[in-house]
Amino acid sequence: MTLAPPHAEAFAELARTRSATQSVSLLRSTLHARRLLLLKALLVRVHRQRDSVDPVVYRRFTEAWRLLERIERRHPAVVRDLLDYPTTGTWLATALNEPPGPLLDRHLARLDLLAVTAALRSGAPLDVTVDAPDGLLSLPGVGRLRTGPRAGHADRVRIRARSRTVRIRPEGHARRPPVVLLLTDRRTGALTGRGPGWTGLTVLSGSVARLDDLDPYRVPPGGIGSPARDGTEHSATDRAAWSACWRSAQTLLARTDPARAAEVRRAVRALVPLVPRGPGSSGATLSVAPGAVLTSLPSGAQDMAETLVHELHHSKLATLHELVPLYLPGRAAVHRVGWRSDPRPIAGVLHGAYAHLALTDLWRRAGTAESAPAPWRTSAGQQFDRIHDQVGEALSILLESDELTSEGREFVHQMRRHHASLGAAPRAAG
Repeated sequence: MTLAPPHAEAFAELARTRSATQSVSLLRSTLHARRLLLLKALLVRVHRQRDSVDPVVYRRFTEAWRLLERIERRHPAVVRDLLDYPTTGTWLATALNEPPGPLLDRHLARLDLLAVTAALRSGAPLDVTVDAPDGLLSLPGVGRLRTGPRAGHADRVRIRARSRTVRIRPEGHARRPPVVLLLTDRRTGALTGRGPGWTGLTVLSGSVARLDDLDPYRVPPGGIGSPARDGTEHSATDRAAWSACWRSAQTLLARTDPARAAEVRRAVRALVPLVPRGPGSSGATLSVAPGAVLTSLPSGAQDMAETLVHELHHSKLATLHELVPLYLPGRAAVHRVGWRSDPRPIAGVLHGAYAHLALTDLWRRAGTAESAPAPWRTSAGQQFDRIHDQVGEALSILLESDELTSEGREFVHQMRRHHASLGAAPRAAG
């Protein structure tokens, strides 16, 4: 699928770190086109390397593909929402990079669960038996069934659905009460459930986001960063604390910058708890999983709000770069920026400058918003003073570099115009 280049107005909106109708539509279309392309690439690879795929895995993969196609014809919005969920991007990247062998076969089995989840969310009738590797059955964006030690181990699970009701029971446990899922909203495909071994994802208030501490692809195999960090296990997640921190951050953003608060509610699809590393929280974004914010538990509303805005802009830039390459690949040059102790490649400079430009925009508004709490107005002014000049220096590095494409150079020029419009930090209100 090929998308047209972005309209100049949408391009400028994104460079200013603000989101309006055109830019939101552009990013959503780009993300979905990318997912379809990667999914088709995986199908082509499986067919070409059929001899290296376990015959049972191959059969189930092709059956799952046909089921997904059937659901997509009648319920395209449900399938699109599922394919665009962040963990689907991590799964696709992992599977496409895995060499032939047992690990690839295990990754391919994920398509079975994607197709089944699409069928359940659409209300389609279904009666299938699927694998539950290691006693875990994960339904992306919905929840997870543990059939292991706590519930009696089973490697296969039968799923039967009729209209709005789904019953799930591990094989060999005919007398055990089934897990029951109910389709509560046909328009959105929302499922809620209860039963032995079942845990649903927490929906974060006022948004489309899930607190995802269950999906096996919420963090890539091997973790992220160096040293590697992994996702927090569900048993170690204080869901009440995360939900409260999310709500307080949304309240703070809404009082300070309503448009940005709306963007966060709309664009963040998954909040993924990370195992803490040292004092303070630290966030991350996966370029293959736009819309996911990975972070250890922030210290409060301000920390959470700033983390969400910062990481969301990494997601936006990664998605835009898929549509319009902003920098050239394979260059070895590195550059010093004020917010990092280590030298960064040009991609890192651009990403950092963009995310920090969004924060300086937020801090400038917070510094003068009478509705913002006084401590944040003071802190925002201090942060603005410290970071504003660092962003300006990074933008100069970018514009002096020969590593940007022509579109990238225009994007940075637009960023610099917005940076200049922010001016010096105004005196805090009140």
